[in-house]
Amino acid sequence: MGIGGPGTAVRVALSRQRADEWAVVLAAADIPHWLRRRLDGWALIVPAPDAAAALESLDAYDRENAREGADRGDAVPPSRPVTMVGVYVALLLIGLFAITGSRAGRSEWFQHGEADATRMMAGEWWRAVTALTLHADAPHLLGNAVAGALLVTAVCQQLGPGVGLWLVLLAGAGGNALTAAVHGAGHVSVGASTAIFGAVGILAGLRILTPGRVGSRLGKWWVVAATSLVLLALLGTGPNADLLAHVFGLLAGGALGLVAALTLRWMPRAPVQWLLVAAAGAAVCGAWRLAFWSVTP
Repeated sequence: MGIGGPGTAVRVALSRQRADEWAVVLAAADIPHWLRRRLDGWALIVPAPDAAAALESLDAYDRENAREGADRGDAVPPSRPVTMVGVYVALLLIGLFAITGSRAGRSEWFQHGEADATRMMAGEWWRAVTALTLHADAPHLLGNAVAGALLVTAVCQQLGPGVGLWLVLLAGAGGNALTAAVHGAGHVSVGASTAIFGAVGILAGLRILTPGRVGSRLGKWWVVAATSLVLLALLGTGPNADLLAHVFGLLAGGALGLVAALTLRWMPRAPVQWLLVAAAGAAVCGAWRLAFWSVTP
Protein backbone atom coordinates (compact mmCIF):
# COMPACT_ATOMS: atom_id res chain seq x y z
CA MET A 1 0.00 0.00 0.00
CA GLY A 2 1.34 3.44 -0.95
CA ILE A 3 1.83 6.48 1.23
CA GLY A 4 -1.19 8.77 1.60
CA GLY A 5 -1.06 12.01 -0.34
CA PRO A 6 -2.55 13.72 -3.42
CA GLY A 7 -4.23 11.34 -5.81
CA THR A 8 -7.48 10.25 -7.39
CA ALA A 9 -10.31 8.51 -5.51
CA VAL A 10 -11.30 5.60 -7.74
CA ARG A 11 -13.94 4.18 -5.40
CA VAL A 12 -15.59 4.95 -2.05
CA ALA A 13 -16.80 2.15 0.25
CA LEU A 14 -19.21 2.47 3.14
CA SER A 15 -17.39 -0.28 5.05
CA ARG A 16 -13.67 -0.58 5.80
CA GLN A 17 -13.90 -4.29 5.01
CA ARG A 18 -15.06 -3.59 1.47
CA ALA A 19 -12.33 -0.96 0.96
CA ASP A 20 -9.71 -3.42 2.18
CA GLU A 21 -11.03 -5.97 -0.31
CA TRP A 22 -10.51 -3.52 -3.17
CA ALA A 23 -7.06 -2.63 -1.82
CA VAL A 24 -6.03 -6.29 -2.05
CA VAL A 25 -7.07 -6.28 -5.72
CA LEU A 26 -4.84 -3.29 -6.46
CA ALA A 27 -1.99 -4.76 -4.45
CA ALA A 28 -2.18 -7.90 -6.57
CA ALA A 29 -2.01 -5.71 -9.69
CA ASP A 30 1.00 -3.84 -8.24
CA ILE A 31 -0.83 -0.50 -8.35
CA PRO A 32 0.17 2.03 -5.64
CA HIS A 33 -2.80 2.92 -3.48
CA TRP A 34 -3.94 4.01 -0.02
CA LEU A 35 -7.15 4.38 1.96
CA ARG A 36 -8.50 7.60 3.37
CA ARG A 37 -11.43 8.11 5.74
CA ARG A 38 -13.95 10.61 4.36
CA LEU A 39 -17.34 11.94 5.35
CA ASP A 40 -18.98 9.60 2.83
CA GLY A 41 -16.96 6.49 3.74
CA TRP A 42 -13.55 4.97 2.91
CA ALA A 43 -11.95 6.30 -0.27
CA LEU A 44 -9.52 4.17 -2.28
CA ILE A 45 -6.90 6.59 -3.62
CA VAL A 46 -4.34 5.98 -6.36
CA PRO A 47 -1.87 8.25 -8.17
CA ALA A 48 -3.67 10.04 -10.98
CA PRO A 49 -1.70 8.30 -13.79
CA ASP A 50 -2.75 4.90 -12.37
CA ALA A 51 -6.48 5.68 -12.07
CA ALA A 52 -7.47 4.05 -15.38
CA ALA A 53 -5.54 0.87 -14.62
CA ALA A 54 -6.97 0.72 -11.11
CA LEU A 55 -10.53 1.05 -12.36
CA GLU A 56 -9.91 -1.64 -14.98
CA SER A 57 -8.56 -4.05 -12.34
CA LEU A 58 -11.49 -3.39 -10.01
CA ASP A 59 -14.04 -3.77 -12.80
CA ALA A 60 -12.44 -7.07 -13.84
CA TYR A 61 -12.63 -8.23 -10.21
CA ASP A 62 -16.33 -7.32 -10.05
CA ARG A 63 -17.05 -9.15 -13.30
CA GLU A 64 -15.27 -12.26 -12.03
CA ASN A 65 -17.30 -12.21 -8.81
CA ALA A 66 -20.52 -11.73 -10.81
CA ARG A 67 -19.73 -14.82 -12.84
CA GLU A 68 -19.18 -16.77 -9.64
CA GLY A 69 -22.55 -15.58 -8.35
CA ALA A 70 -21.01 -13.79 -5.38
CA ASP A 71 -23.15 -11.18 -3.74
CA ARG A 72 -20.66 -8.43 -2.95
CA GLY A 73 -22.99 -5.45 -2.52
CA ASP A 74 -21.70 -2.46 -0.59
CA ALA A 75 -24.76 -2.20 1.65
CA VAL A 76 -22.92 -2.68 4.94
CA PRO A 77 -22.73 0.64 6.80
CA PRO A 78 -19.30 1.82 7.87
CA SER A 79 -18.12 0.53 11.20
CA ARG A 80 -18.10 3.42 13.64
CA PRO A 81 -17.25 3.54 17.30
CA VAL A 82 -20.42 3.84 19.35
CA THR A 83 -20.75 7.31 20.85
CA MET A 84 -22.90 8.26 23.84
CA VAL A 85 -22.43 12.03 23.61
CA GLY A 86 -26.17 12.68 23.55
CA VAL A 87 -26.63 10.72 26.77
CA TYR A 88 -23.87 12.74 28.45
CA VAL A 89 -25.47 15.98 27.27
CA ALA A 90 -28.82 14.84 28.70
CA LEU A 91 -27.19 14.03 32.05
CA LEU A 92 -25.50 17.44 32.13
CA LEU A 93 -28.84 19.16 31.47
CA ILE A 94 -30.43 17.22 34.33
CA GLY A 95 -27.53 18.10 36.64
CA LEU A 96 -27.75 21.77 35.76
CA PHE A 97 -31.50 21.78 36.35
CA ALA A 98 -30.82 20.51 39.87
CA ILE A 99 -28.73 23.65 40.39
CA THR A 100 -30.82 26.28 38.58
CA GLY A 101 -34.28 25.03 39.50
CA SER A 102 -37.36 25.86 37.46
CA ARG A 103 -38.32 29.16 35.89
CA ALA A 104 -40.93 29.70 38.64
CA GLY A 105 -38.11 30.03 41.18
CA ARG A 106 -36.69 33.04 39.27
CA SER A 107 -33.15 32.19 40.27
CA GLU A 108 -30.20 34.30 39.14
CA TRP A 109 -29.49 31.72 36.47
CA PHE A 110 -32.69 32.63 34.65
CA GLN A 111 -32.20 36.35 35.14
CA HIS A 112 -28.74 36.17 33.57
CA GLY A 113 -29.15 33.34 31.08
CA GLU A 114 -32.62 33.18 29.54
CA ALA A 115 -33.07 34.18 25.88
CA ASP A 116 -34.46 37.66 26.52
CA ALA A 117 -34.83 39.16 23.04
CA THR A 118 -34.52 42.75 24.31
CA ARG A 119 -31.19 42.07 25.99
CA MET A 120 -29.93 39.89 23.15
CA MET A 121 -30.59 42.66 20.64
CA ALA A 122 -28.77 45.04 23.00
CA GLY A 123 -25.61 42.95 22.72
CA GLU A 124 -25.97 40.10 25.22
CA TRP A 125 -25.44 37.49 22.48
CA TRP A 126 -24.33 34.81 24.94
CA ARG A 127 -27.95 34.33 26.02
CA ALA A 128 -28.50 32.43 22.74
CA VAL A 129 -26.20 29.76 24.21
CA THR A 130 -27.00 29.90 27.92
CA ALA A 131 -30.76 29.65 27.33
CA LEU A 132 -30.21 26.19 25.80
CA THR A 133 -29.15 24.89 29.21
CA LEU A 134 -32.15 26.23 31.19
CA HIS A 135 -35.59 24.60 31.45
CA ALA A 136 -38.91 25.94 32.63
CA ASP A 137 -39.93 22.87 34.62
CA ALA A 138 -39.25 19.15 35.07
CA PRO A 139 -41.48 17.90 32.19
CA HIS A 140 -39.81 20.41 29.86
CA LEU A 141 -36.41 19.10 30.96
CA LEU A 142 -37.41 15.44 30.68
CA GLY A 143 -38.69 15.78 27.12
CA ASN A 144 -35.54 17.54 25.95
CA ALA A 145 -33.25 15.15 27.81
CA VAL A 146 -34.81 12.08 26.20
CA ALA A 147 -34.91 13.64 22.73
CA GLY A 148 -31.36 14.93 23.11
CA ALA A 149 -30.03 11.56 24.20
CA LEU A 150 -31.37 10.08 20.96
CA LEU A 151 -30.91 12.85 18.40
CA VAL A 152 -27.62 14.38 19.55
CA THR A 153 -26.19 10.88 19.71
CA ALA A 154 -27.40 10.23 16.15
CA VAL A 155 -25.71 13.40 14.86
CA CYS A 156 -22.46 12.60 16.67
CA GLN A 157 -22.55 9.04 15.36
CA GLN A 158 -22.58 10.43 11.82
CA LEU A 159 -20.09 13.29 12.15
CA GLY A 160 -18.04 12.34 15.18
CA PRO A 161 -18.58 13.65 18.72
CA GLY A 162 -16.76 16.95 18.27
CA VAL A 163 -18.08 18.05 14.89
CA GLY A 164 -21.57 16.79 15.72
CA LEU A 165 -21.74 18.55 19.08
CA TRP A 166 -20.55 21.85 17.59
CA LEU A 167 -23.15 21.73 14.83
CA VAL A 168 -25.95 21.04 17.32
CA LEU A 169 -24.75 23.90 19.54
CA LEU A 170 -24.51 26.30 16.59
CA ALA A 171 -27.96 25.28 15.34
CA GLY A 172 -29.49 25.88 18.77
CA ALA A 173 -27.77 29.22 19.32
CA GLY A 174 -28.54 30.30 15.77
CA GLY A 175 -32.19 29.37 16.19
CA ASN A 176 -32.41 31.41 19.40
CA ALA A 177 -30.73 34.41 17.78
CA LEU A 178 -33.06 34.32 14.78
CA THR A 179 -36.08 33.98 17.07
CA ALA A 180 -35.02 37.02 19.10
CA ALA A 181 -34.48 39.04 15.94
CA VAL A 182 -37.90 38.16 14.50
CA HIS A 183 -39.93 38.36 17.74
CA GLY A 184 -38.29 41.54 18.94
CA ALA A 185 -38.61 43.08 22.40
CA GLY A 186 -40.59 41.27 25.05
CA HIS A 187 -39.93 37.70 23.96
CA VAL A 188 -38.22 35.40 26.49
CA SER A 189 -37.51 31.69 26.09
CA VAL A 190 -35.45 28.87 27.58
CA GLY A 191 -34.79 25.24 26.78
CA ALA A 192 -32.66 22.91 24.71
CA SER A 193 -35.48 22.14 22.28
CA THR A 194 -34.16 24.65 19.72
CA ALA A 195 -30.93 22.63 19.59
CA ILE A 196 -32.91 19.36 19.52
CA PHE A 197 -34.74 20.50 16.40
CA GLY A 198 -31.39 21.68 15.10
CA ALA A 199 -30.20 18.07 15.41
CA VAL A 200 -33.22 16.93 13.37
CA GLY A 201 -32.31 19.49 10.71
CA ILE A 202 -28.67 18.37 10.64
CA LEU A 203 -29.67 14.74 10.10
CA ALA A 204 -32.06 15.81 7.34
CA GLY A 205 -29.35 17.87 5.61
CA LEU A 206 -26.90 14.98 5.75
CA ARG A 207 -29.54 12.57 4.48
CA ILE A 208 -30.38 14.76 1.48
CA LEU A 209 -26.82 15.03 0.16
CA THR A 210 -25.16 11.88 1.55
CA PRO A 211 -27.96 9.30 1.68
CA GLY A 212 -25.68 6.39 2.51
CA ARG A 213 -24.75 7.91 5.87
CA VAL A 214 -28.11 8.08 7.59
CA GLY A 215 -29.70 4.76 6.87
CA SER A 216 -31.42 3.51 3.75
CA ARG A 217 -35.11 3.67 4.61
CA LEU A 218 -35.65 7.36 3.92
CA GLY A 219 -35.10 7.21 0.21
CA LYS A 220 -35.76 10.73 -1.08
CA TRP A 221 -35.22 14.27 0.13
CA TRP A 222 -38.95 14.99 0.33
CA VAL A 223 -39.40 12.02 2.69
CA VAL A 224 -36.83 13.58 5.01
CA ALA A 225 -38.57 16.96 4.82
CA ALA A 226 -41.94 15.38 5.59
CA THR A 227 -40.46 13.45 8.52
CA SER A 228 -39.00 16.68 9.94
CA LEU A 229 -42.38 18.42 9.68
CA VAL A 230 -44.11 15.50 11.43
CA LEU A 231 -41.60 15.70 14.29
CA LEU A 232 -42.15 19.44 14.50
CA ALA A 233 -45.92 18.92 14.68
CA LEU A 234 -45.68 16.18 17.33
CA LEU A 235 -42.95 17.62 19.57
CA GLY A 236 -42.78 21.33 18.95
CA THR A 237 -46.29 22.79 18.81
CA GLY A 238 -47.63 22.23 22.31
CA PRO A 239 -49.40 24.99 24.24
CA ASN A 240 -46.19 26.16 25.93
CA ALA A 241 -43.85 25.45 23.02
CA ASP A 242 -41.94 28.20 21.24
CA LEU A 243 -42.90 27.22 17.71
CA LEU A 244 -40.83 29.89 15.99
CA ALA A 245 -37.68 28.87 17.88
CA HIS A 246 -38.28 25.24 16.91
CA VAL A 247 -38.73 26.18 13.25
CA PHE A 248 -35.60 28.33 13.24
CA GLY A 249 -33.63 25.60 15.03
CA LEU A 250 -34.77 23.10 12.40
CA LEU A 251 -33.85 25.44 9.54
CA ALA A 252 -30.48 26.36 11.06
CA GLY A 253 -29.69 22.69 11.59
CA GLY A 254 -30.72 21.83 8.05
CA ALA A 255 -28.45 24.53 6.64
CA LEU A 256 -25.52 23.33 8.77
CA GLY A 257 -26.14 19.72 7.75
CA LEU A 258 -26.07 20.69 4.08
CA VAL A 259 -22.88 22.71 4.55
CA ALA A 260 -21.23 19.80 6.37
CA ALA A 261 -22.22 17.35 3.65
CA LEU A 262 -20.85 19.67 0.95
CA THR A 263 -17.61 20.80 2.60
CA LEU A 264 -16.52 18.27 5.22
CA ARG A 265 -14.82 15.72 3.01
CA TRP A 266 -12.43 14.24 5.57
CA MET A 267 -13.48 12.88 8.93
CA PRO A 268 -11.35 14.42 11.73
CA ARG A 269 -9.50 11.83 13.77
CA ALA A 270 -10.49 10.91 17.32
CA PRO A 271 -8.04 13.27 19.13
CA VAL A 272 -9.33 16.22 17.11
CA GLN A 273 -12.94 15.20 17.73
CA TRP A 274 -12.45 15.10 21.49
CA LEU A 275 -10.61 18.44 21.44
CA LEU A 276 -13.69 19.84 19.70
CA VAL A 277 -15.91 18.33 22.42
CA ALA A 278 -13.81 20.07 25.07
CA ALA A 279 -13.97 23.32 23.08
CA ALA A 280 -17.78 23.09 22.88
CA GLY A 281 -17.97 22.62 26.65
CA ALA A 282 -15.61 25.56 27.14
CA ALA A 283 -17.79 27.70 24.85
CA VAL A 284 -20.88 27.01 26.97
CA CYS A 285 -18.97 27.70 30.20
CA GLY A 286 -17.58 30.88 28.66
CA ALA A 287 -21.07 32.03 27.73
CA TRP A 288 -22.22 31.51 31.31
CA ARG A 289 -19.22 33.40 32.63
CA LEU A 290 -20.10 36.34 30.41
CA ALA A 291 -23.70 36.07 31.58
CA PHE A 292 -22.76 36.49 35.23
CA TRP A 293 -20.28 39.24 34.46
CA SER A 294 -23.02 41.24 32.78
CA VAL A 295 -25.01 43.73 34.86
CA THR A 296 -28.73 42.94 35.09
CA PRO A 297 -30.70 45.84 36.63
